Amino acid sequence: MTDTTRREVLGWLAGLGAAAGIGLFAPGHASASVGVTALRGVTLVDSSRVCPNATIVLADNKILAVGSRDLPLPRGATVLDLPGKFVIPGLWDMHVHGSFLDRVTLPLCLVNGVTGIREMWGFPPLYELRARIDRGEVFGPRLVVGSSIIDGPHSTLPGALIVATPDEGRQAVRDAKTQGADFVKVYSYLDRPTLAAIADECARQDITFAGHCSNHVALGDASSLGQRTFEHMYGLPLATSSQETELRQRIADLPLDPADPFAWFRQVLELERRATSSHSRNKAVQLARLLRRNGSALVPTMVAMRVYSSPADRFENDPRMKYMPAFYRDLWRDGLKRWAPVTPQEIREQAEFFRRRQEQVAEMHELGVEVLVGTDAGNPYVFSGFSVHDELELLVEAGLSPGAALRAGTRGTRLTPGGEANLVVLDGNPLKDIRHTQRIHAVLTRGRVLGSAERQQMLADVEKAAQEPIGAVRAGCC
Repeated sequence: MTDTTRREVLGWLAGLGAAAGIGLFAPGHASASVGVTALRGVTLVDSSRVCPNATIVLADNKILAVGSRDLPLPRGATVLDLPGKFVIPGLWDMHVHGSFLDRVTLPLCLVNGVTGIREMWGFPPLYELRARIDRGEVFGPRLVVGSSIIDGPHSTLPGALIVATPDEGRQAVRDAKTQGADFVKVYSYLDRPTLAAIADECARQDITFAGHCSNHVALGDASSLGQRTFEHMYGLPLATSSQETELRQRIADLPLDPADPFAWFRQVLELERRATSSHSRNKAVQLARLLRRNGSALVPTMVAMRVYSSPADRFENDPRMKYMPAFYRDLWRDGLKRWAPVTPQEIREQAEFFRRRQEQVAEMHELGVEVLVGTDAGNPYVFSGFSVHDELELLVEAGLSPGAALRAGTRGTRLTPGGEANLVVLDGNPLKDIRHTQRIHAVLTRGRVLGSAERQQMLADVEKAAQEPIGAVRAGCC
């Protein structure tokens, strides 16, 4: 944008704000190098409203104004007339692994309208990637990166940071803060004293913590310690069971086999499955009240849990496999062998367990608990970007309305002047059918408009990158 154009835009903003009696936008943000773009004639759909025949004015990845179709526009603005189109905020995936595969993960998110992701296992190269995206050196979604995964003794997770005492937990939090983590990621084997120390140190260091509900700490107790999100529906069946006390004692009595650390975790999951048959509405109401008061949210990752609840070969021929690095096929197939149900009885039981957990998430939402979209991308047959739309469908299948699912997928974002211009233009109304989030006409982010041709080229580039050696896939994004 030239100085002359910048002055014209500032004048337009000032006049528009004066006419409305408000300040529409901070003038310093109108110095976009990409010019001004107006989306005209669209139906705006965000967390709180539906505005038909609207105009949205953008510059420098910021929203300048939102108004009716006849909103005055600054001279020289690029006008995109989009009658019949629907505009939603950019989607978020709040549980991602694999951002280091930046030539795969990042573009797959963008072409699917996912303009923000929360990476759940951080390490220094990812903190640098986050900085490169912010500087504009790499084209990608906004990246929020957690700490190294912090777990207790007997962890089943290779590479986790093991802390055995409260003091070690505190040091892990301080290290995460120093290294640049946006939040601390906690895991399944932390005992209550260590989790409490982590929580206290997070408060001291002004950093949040999120992750698995520990198998040693009740979900409500972890929420009261300050845990912001709970992943994968772990802990929810126990916390809403009328037999929680008895089942928790059985978990405490389970033997640990150092030769097979997964055996203990499998037994915990079996007790969680049994807990769904003693679900208590009264306990659910009490838990929801506690989670609301503490500001804790659920990230169910239903799309990943569906895979683990299904026969190992159910999804192996998914056509989206062509976008995954070649080594994933063997990794995913072999990794599922440990968890997937095999016998007809196991398949029936796991399908029912998944359905009941879906119902419990819908119940928590009905009771006012925040639910957020996360996919656990990087796990078997969970595809970066694409699976956000799968997750939206599963939330609606569980019982959420399309509007509620959309709010979960956009973190309740409102499209208002001054906000980031991360937008998705759709060919269909997502409030009528949540599957319309897949009918993408264009994605607008970081000052770029990704139309059909651009997105098809990005997909072709990902498919090519997926065939290259793993080191090359990490070399940078478009």
